Amino acid sequence: MRERLRLGGGAGFAGDRLDAPVHLAEHGALDYLVLECLAERTIALAQMRRRHDPTKGFDARLTQRIESLLPVLARRGVRLVSNLGAANPIGAADAIVAVARRLGIPVKVAAVTGDDVLDALELDAPTIETGVPLSRYAPLVSANAYLGAEALLPALASGADIVVAGRIADPSLFVAPLMHEFGWAPHDVDRLARGTAVGHLLECAGQLCGGYFADPGRKDVPGMADIGFPFADVTQDGDAIVSKVAGTGGRITRATATEQLLYEVTDPHGYLTPDVTADFSQVTLAETGPDQVAVRNARGRKRPRALKVSVGYLAGYIGEGEIGYAGANASARARLAGEIIGERLGGRYAELRIDLIGSTSLHGRALDPRERPYEVRLRVAGRAATREEALVVGDEVEALYTNGPAGGGGARKLVTEQIGIVSTLVDRARVASEVTVREWNAHAEAL
Repeated sequence: MRERLRLGGGAGFAGDRLDAPVHLAEHGALDYLVLECLAERTIALAQMRRRHDPTKGFDARLTQRIESLLPVLARRGVRLVSNLGAANPIGAADAIVAVARRLGIPVKVAAVTGDDVLDALELDAPTIETGVPLSRYAPLVSANAYLGAEALLPALASGADIVVAGRIADPSLFVAPLMHEFGWAPHDVDRLARGTAVGHLLECAGQLCGGYFADPGRKDVPGMADIGFPFADVTQDGDAIVSKVAGTGGRITRATATEQLLYEVTDPHGYLTPDVTADFSQVTLAETGPDQVAVRNARGRKRPRALKVSVGYLAGYIGEGEIGYAGANASARARLAGEIIGERLGGRYAELRIDLIGSTSLHGRALDPRERPYEVRLRVAGRAATREEALVVGDEVEALYTNGPAGGGGARKLVTEQIGIVSTLVDRARVASEVTVREWNAHAEAL
């Protein structure tokens, strides 16, 4: 049994940088590279794409990622674990094999399915956010349960070079290789909690290295244009040291690690995952060298009986319009433009927002009554049931060119279909995962 495992965090969301994980895989001496590329809205949109084309539904940039990563992974002997499969893990596996064939690199891919529970949902089940039944949010377009590390274990045991899944809980992507390599049992709650702490630190990639942390003059971070992505050296007991490749930008300190550890954790005493209820309240973070932080003392309790399900539903259309005002009295002219739109559209939409970007858009009001911005942008957004009704918002804003205050310019308008997200719970006994293997090598193809 191994004594140490090195895991790399190569992506924190679907739009993350493509070059950083390649550099990490090439120079990080990794055993596993993990790409976390899935959010609640991301998978709902992926389900929509699959509805229009059954061959789609996996991450839109999967081919780009694999084309750049596969040669390095093969050369360095690094295994890849990811949720790039989104709404179609088997389609993702086929796409990876197609890249491998084109590049002439043998590959074995294991696709993990089972998180899609749309057909198993009970529409009278309450939503977590509001308590009202799911039926109030119809039509539903997606329902994906957060699977845990156990769902990935058969895929890892298959010897696959790449494991691709759909909705796996973010830290579970990192816990699974630790369970596989170290033989951790599903009831070994303290080790699972320590692995979860490591996974949570790595799952957002560049954030641990100073991304989203930086605040010029207060929390300075060097070299952010070339920020390194992190890795963790993890022992059999789950203790770890997080670091990054020497010479890359960014910074790993006790402060960056503390912010990331608490990121999106509502209750540090009871962070619920499919694998364990993790207690981060006694975690110690100690700097052991430049860009090195030791992570210890996470504790665990029994995992939840139910799995969280992210449910996507059709939420109509958003019509948007923007126009800018600059120069003396810009703020007053933008406010007048907003008042005109309010009179013309007030009462027409159930939800209508009129914001002055640069003044009121984030907090709802200008916090400094004396502010005199030189430039302000008016943004109007309304939710409508149809695309045609949503188009009216942008048309009204565009009409301000000649029917509004002086000096308006740079108008734009847009209509987008909206996917709403709510959550519910499902008994884990009703969710079953499966593994499908795809592979390619030149010898087998010749036969």
